[in-house]
Amino acid sequence: MNTSDGWRPRRVPEARGRAGAPRTPIDYAKIGRSSVRRRARGMTHGEAVAGLEAAEQQAHLDRRDESAFDDGGRRAAELAEWQRVVQLLTATGGPYDPDADVVVQEELAEDRRREEAEQQRRQEQQQLADRAEELARLGGAGRLDRSVPSRAGDEAARELLEENRDYRVAEVDAWLARSLADQSGHYADPAARAAAVGSLPVPVRAHAALVAALARTAPVDSGLEFVGRLAQADPDATTALAAWLETAAGVKGGTA
Repeated sequence: MNTSDGWRPRRVPEARGRAGAPRTPIDYAKIGRSSVRRRARGMTHGEAVAGLEAAEQQAHLDRRDESAFDDGGRRAAELAEWQRVVQLLTATGGPYDPDADVVVQEELAEDRRREEAEQQRRQEQQQLADRAEELARLGGAGRLDRSVPSRAGDEAARELLEENRDYRVAEVDAWLARSLADQSGHYADPAARAAAVGSLPVPVRAHAALVAALARTAPVDSGLEFVGRLAQADPDATTALAAWLETAAGVKGGTA
C-alpha cells in the first residue's frame, strides 16, 4: 500500500555491516519528519490540513496491512510532524518554510554537532592507532628507549596493543615503566604519575617502582631486563622489594 510520497511501510530489517557487525541504526522517524517537511514546503494552512488528513487516512488503511506494523516509527513521526506544521501555520497562515522553522533549524544544528563529535572521535581513534603502531614498531626494532619521550595517551596506545595481542606490548611496557621511574616525558607531571595508577597494569607499575628504587642505590642504565620479568611473575613481591630498597636507602642516607 503506497503513500502519497511513494513510500510503502514495511518491516524494518536489522542493519548489519559487511562482516555482520551492527551498523548505526537507521532513524526512520527522522526520515518521516524530513519527508513531511519536504512535501509541506510552500503549503498554506489549508493545504497542510489536507496533508494531515491524507496522512491520517493512510495510517488508518495501513493498520490493515501487516507489513506496516513495524515501520521503525516513521508513520507515527509523520503524523506528529503534520500536526506540528498545521499548528505552526495556524498562526502564520503560511506558506510553510522549513528554513524558517525554529524546530527544524535546531535539529539541523544538533545533527551538525553530532557529526562533528563523531568526526573528532574517529580522528582520535586513528591517532591512537597510529601511536600504538609507532610504539610497537620502535619496540620491535629495539629502538624504544629514553630517546623516545612518553606522552599523554600512551597508556591507551599500550592498552590497544594488548587488546590486539601484539607481542611487542612487552617492549612498550618496559619503556613505560622506565619513563615512569625516571619521571620523564609526560610523567614529569605529577598528575600524569598519579593517573598512571589507574591507567597502567600492576606489573608495569611494580616494574617502575623497582627501577626507581634500584636507581637510588646505584646508577643503572642497563642490565635491568630481569626487573620486567620479576614484575610480571610477582608484581606484589616486586613492589615490596622496591619499598624495602627505598627504606634501606633512606636509612643508609640518614633520612629514616
